[in-house]
Amino acid sequence: MFKRRFISLLAIAIIVVGAILPLDRAFAMDNISLFSAYTGITASPGEKTKYDVDVINNGSSIQTMSFSMEGLPKGWDYSISSNGTNIQELSVKGNSETPITVEITVPLDADKGDHEFQLVATDGNSPSSVPLSISVKEQGSLKSELTTDQANLEGHADSTFSYTVTLNNKTKEAQSYTLSSSVKDGWLVRFLSDSNSVTSVSLEPNTSVDITVEAIPPQNIEADTYEIPITAATNDSSSELKLEAVVTGSYDVEISTKSEVLSDTINAGSDKTIELVVKNTGTSPLVDIELTAETPSNWETEFDESTIAELEPGKSKTIKAKVAAPKDAIAGDYVTTFSATADQASADATFRMSVETSTLWGFVAILIIAGVVVGLYLIIRKYGRR
Repeated sequence: MFKRRFISLLAIAIIVVGAILPLDRAFAMDNISLFSAYTGITASPGEKTKYDVDVINNGSSIQTMSFSMEGLPKGWDYSISSNGTNIQELSVKGNSETPITVEITVPLDADKGDHEFQLVATDGNSPSSVPLSISVKEQGSLKSELTTDQANLEGHADSTFSYTVTLNNKTKEAQSYTLSSSVKDGWLVRFLSDSNSVTSVSLEPNTSVDITVEAIPPQNIEADTYEIPITAATNDSSSELKLEAVVTGSYDVEISTKSEVLSDTINAGSDKTIELVVKNTGTSPLVDIELTAETPSNWETEFDESTIAELEPGKSKTIKAKVAAPKDAIAGDYVTTFSATADQASADATFRMSVETSTLWGFVAILIIAGVVVGLYLIIRKYGRR
């Protein structure tokens, strides 16, 4: 009898307690769902990714929950925020939804591949979750790295080869890098950051900087492919990158005379032929070299050939230039500038011509002087005795 009465009292107590406590507390998460439009993201080591997640309360009462991340790889960090504020718990009104942001930091040494995990919301009894994943597109490592999108450039010998390289600090500490190059054969290499010449740069963890590398070849370099190794080094490590410069050759031309004497004499009203020598002093062929002359007023110049179709490196060609002085040219020095011009190079030669009085007028002057002397002699002889 006593046993039956005890069981009855216990049943009544359970009913009373159940009536007092909110029954939906134990089954609250049955009305909660998590939704994200983008559950799979691609990222690189060291990158931060974000998921926008809606917490939906389909019930009629307020639901309070906490969050956790299950299956997240070791060493990966995450944070959860709502309206810009980091949160640990969230309460959602009945028949409403609240957006949250899940930020996950992929570590610098993350393994390449697909990583799956899930965001879990729970009130301590019944959980809700949404599956998420990150595809790491490259193998991570804790190191420094020099990279470039264009390691090979082509140009002629008097070009400046300009490369853009990126220095990445994929370590967990700030680093100071010394920049250098071990290029040979007389090349000049310099580094520029923000248009300033530098020999070192400092980087915070998981940051990068673009650096311009300028490589200037030595004079008279031969056409070939040259390797330009560069290094960014710290006290503990270094990163190297090999650049390439394809030198197609140099372009240069000279113009002078056979004797290399750039002066002569000429009589007014006469002409003189000058033998000009055009030489290709570069390492690449020159084509369509045009010969021109800039003369004093009323002077004339004529070339036996005004164009050289092609001139190989080290070769020369003799061109005859006939220079004519006007009849009324006054005695003195006159300058004529000869030019040899191609698309790739040009050169000038300044030639000085000294105009002399005509020989005929010299004889005439001598005869006049002689006549004057004879006349004076006769006058003195005739009248000197008186």
